[in-house]
Amino acid sequence: MSNAQDTHTQSEADAASALEQELARANVDADPVALNQRLFVGPRNMLIACLCVGYAVFHLLVMNVYPLETWAYRLSHVGGGLLLGFLLFGSTPFIHDPNEPEKGGPLSLAMLGLAGAGILYGAVGVVAIWINGQVLGEMLPPQWAMSSFGIPLCLGTVLAIVHGWVFPHRRRALFAPGDVLLAVSAVAFTAYLIFFARQLQLRAGMPMALPGDMWSAITGCLLIIELTRRLAGLALVIIAGVFVAYAFAGPWLPGIFEHRGYDVKRFFSYIFTDNGVLGAPIAISSTYIILFVIFAAFLQTTRVGEYFVNLAFAAAGHRRGGPAKVAIFASGLMGMINGTSAGNVVATGSLTIPMMKKVGYRPQTSAAVEAAASTGGQIMPPIMGAGAFIMAEITGISYMEIVYAAIIPAVIYFVSVYFMVDLAAKKANMKGLPRDELPKFAKLAKQIYLFLPIVVLIYALFAGYSVIRCGTLAMVTAAVVSWLTPHRMGPRQLFQALDNGARMVLQLVAVCATAGIIVGVIALTGIGSRFSTVLLALADQSQFLALFFAMVVSIILGMGMPTTAAYAVAASVIAPGVINLGVAPLTAHLFIFYFAVMSAITPPVALAAYAGSALAGSDPIRTSVESFKIGLAAFVVPYMFFYSPAMLLDGSWFEIAHIAVTALVGVYLLSCAVQGWFFGHANLAVRLALGAGGLTMIAGGWLTDAIGVGIAVLLVLFQKARGTTAEAAGGAD
Repeated sequence: MSNAQDTHTQSEADAASALEQELARANVDADPVALNQRLFVGPRNMLIACLCVGYAVFHLLVMNVYPLETWAYRLSHVGGGLLLGFLLFGSTPFIHDPNEPEKGGPLSLAMLGLAGAGILYGAVGVVAIWINGQVLGEMLPPQWAMSSFGIPLCLGTVLAIVHGWVFPHRRRALFAPGDVLLAVSAVAFTAYLIFFARQLQLRAGMPMALPGDMWSAITGCLLIIELTRRLAGLALVIIAGVFVAYAFAGPWLPGIFEHRGYDVKRFFSYIFTDNGVLGAPIAISSTYIILFVIFAAFLQTTRVGEYFVNLAFAAAGHRRGGPAKVAIFASGLMGMINGTSAGNVVATGSLTIPMMKKVGYRPQTSAAVEAAASTGGQIMPPIMGAGAFIMAEITGISYMEIVYAAIIPAVIYFVSVYFMVDLAAKKANMKGLPRDELPKFAKLAKQIYLFLPIVVLIYALFAGYSVIRCGTLAMVTAAVVSWLTPHRMGPRQLFQALDNGARMVLQLVAVCATAGIIVGVIALTGIGSRFSTVLLALADQSQFLALFFAMVVSIILGMGMPTTAAYAVAASVIAPGVINLGVAPLTAHLFIFYFAVMSAITPPVALAAYAGSALAGSDPIRTSVESFKIGLAAFVVPYMFFYSPAMLLDGSWFEIAHIAVTALVGVYLLSCAVQGWFFGHANLAVRLALGAGGLTMIAGGWLTDAIGVGIAVLLVLFQKARGTTAEAAGGAD
């Protein structure tokens, strides 16, 4: 990136803003013109671009051609992400002021010198340990070697991190020395863990763990937490810090929080196993997430993604509130592939939000619609923003079963968002965009073959191919169809797509690794099972109360966290208790997943809404409230499929059709209640009645559905009569 050192946050208050800005910059760089201007200008940019491409190619080769041992592959994924992250993203926001001198002095030089000595000594030590084991046949005791080199490596890393906070880097054209040292530290600790992978798996978390295991793991955790702070703000860092502190403070805590405590060596050597950092979140990040993020980068570079938006504008842009309806389709489609809600808001919202404002939507409404649609993409099969893959990994339920079950709830959500924007447009008497300002549908229809990457992806998934094979085929298809357009993918464009894909995935690598730390603490201390016991006691054998608590905890945990991390943590803490109450595992996990996703549009910390507000120029809090209202159905649908398993395709076709139709009627009534429009302006009493009618359809029973339909019919008659009376009064005047 030309702005590689522009990042990130020093306080929780500006974490969301920093994330929006960085995602916005990533989106600008995704443009092929910007990429052409950036990639080959200067040795620094060329080096970063080559490293990013190498990172992407490494993953594609391992997934498709030359598989590595799982432990080594996941460590390489994390270590490579840390290396790139520290070279790309600075420790504090970049403020360009040519007159401001570089902060430094003797203290800065002393800190850098000590940090460099420690990290380089540790890095050389790792090489020496490898030579000692592989060449010299362990002439020196490995315990001495790693205790000797591990401590300087860890202390040097701490000094380099602190130096970045105290002495921010100001020169765009140069790497920050402290960040280079952190990148070297990432390579050193990763190399040690990979070289001794087999032995470490046997002794991790056990008394025979070596001092080197501990110091390398501590170094890794420090680097992961620091990169997460730079890329995702302090919210997730604070949560992870609380969990790590809990692992050591257990003996002095009361009640269910008490545990016997763990010494430093056992804790940190345990954390860097497949029970912690290298567990389910990184397993998915290193395979499905990076695969589909690179696929999204292919769609951007070849302009295939832009075609989806243009086609939607050509088909619906002229209709009432057309740009908002386009946003629902385009953002939902791209959000399904993209790994983050906020990132997708920036990617598609830069086009849809200005168009929505142009036809009359308020700035905060425009941003809220984009945020709700982009967030909904995370629950849309077949990819579900990688959520389906993580759920399959955690639960053992087959991927295709999860995808089938999620179809009707996702459709209902997007239909409800459509209702919201259509009613808002009708209430404000909005028009669509003039046809002469829209792309020509006839011309775009001749390029319908550009949908082939999505068609190939969906066909291959449902045909039973592996997910990795499906994503790779879709990627190749995107490259092939680009040759039928002016934006052909040649070697240079391929380089750009791989480079951009690697950059886009770094935030997810950091947050998945941090989520792994949290999950590791939960597994080691057993707090998840104890929390489940408390949940059962509070719910008093009431499944509804248990689900309500699960909803609250999922939303709170998800605030400020990307979907993948939020769901992984929430599932570890809450799901066992809900399942113990008799709720089906698939229902319980989908329930938790929905609310973890919707935390992105839930005030007060709504990252997707904040990203949209930055583009629309609206107030972030008001935008988050508006996005919550527009996405209201997502807070109702999980209760619907809890009470009516047929919504998850668990029942006869008649039951499934009955639940789907009545659910659509229910969300329509709720949408009318929120927007205050039901065959004309709806006063407060009518809105309350509409809300009550919609909520009665949650249970999915014939009686409750009849009550809801009866309320709707009475309100239609009332609104019609009221409208006739108003017209008569107007005529009399």
